[in-house]
Amino acid sequence: MAEAIVFAGPSLSGFDRSRAPGIEFRPPAGCGDIARAVGEGPKIIGLIDGLFETSAAPWHKEILWTMAQGVAVFGAASMGALRAVELEAYGMHGSGRVFDAFRTGALEDDDEVAVLHGPAETGFVPVSDAMVNIRATIAAALRAGVLESAEAETLVRMAKRTFYKERSWSTLLSDAGASGLACVSGLSDWLRTGRQDVKHADAAQLVEKLTTLDRLPPEAHADFPATRHWQRFLEKYVRVDSKR
Repeated sequence: MAEAIVFAGPSLSGFDRSRAPGIEFRPPAGCGDIARAVGEGPKIIGLIDGLFETSAAPWHKEILWTMAQGVAVFGAASMGALRAVELEAYGMHGSGRVFDAFRTGALEDDDEVAVLHGPAETGFVPVSDAMVNIRATIAAALRAGVLESAEAETLVRMAKRTFYKERSWSTLLSDAGASGLACVSGLSDWLRTGRQDVKHADAAQLVEKLTTLDRLPPEAHADFPATRHWQRFLEKYVRVDSKR
């Protein structure tokens, strides 16, 4: 029985999972995956990446139910950060820069964390670049003097209007060059060492936190109404009785 189960994919691509003893890693969570994991008896569930297009996303109510069973739920980096903001008042624990940005309202759109990625055989390697990472990189380039404020604002607008599956630095630099931005050459050179990956940093930080956690946070004790609709959900996705 794993002490902690963490659902992660592209946000944690390339991470040395041997650095996290006691954690069982699973692919990005779809609807029902978190609730099913409860039956295996973990004390902690971490949500980093989740499915949202090829499958129904993890349902808010299954996270509430999970916490009602005495399991501590943490979220960061991607869908985990979104759910943690939405459910913080009910006891879900969020952390990291992405969580903070959504929590304060600096970011609002789900597409900020969405990426196209490869299958499990590739380690869920990201194929596109997350908007949150592009924003962080452009901000770093501005601080480094590689970009001027107007150039940075233009690049952010161009990236934001690009569909998330097509959003990448190669596409952005190509579009910027076609628009006549003079910063493209200098930015392209700087990107070799200057890229920021806040999603990966937040995901790794959460894993480290769960690995070194010396005590569990207080249990969430929100009332959970086990409606007939919820019972049908459990029967469909989990195949357990809600009265446990």
